[in-house]
Amino acid sequence: MATVTFDTLGYFEKLKSAGIPEPHAKAQVEVIREVIEDKLATKQDIKELEYRLTIRVGSMIAAVAVLAALVALIR
Repeated sequence: MATVTFDTLGYFEKLKSAGIPEPHAKAQVEVIREVIEDKLATKQDIKELEYRLTIRVGSMIAAVAVLAALVALIR
């Protein structure tokens, strides 16, 4: 997956300034960073998946067309 920029220090500082204790703020920053890095799909990820799916569906349609042509020849 592509890289997504997340300002961990800025987020940490905002949490601290809002009164969140430092250990809790650090834990929140780490969890959000992990989610962003491991689970979040970017626009580029979606485009790549769309491309791969388009190729697969096109291949399946072509295979069905070939089978239909073969069936028509056999009859």
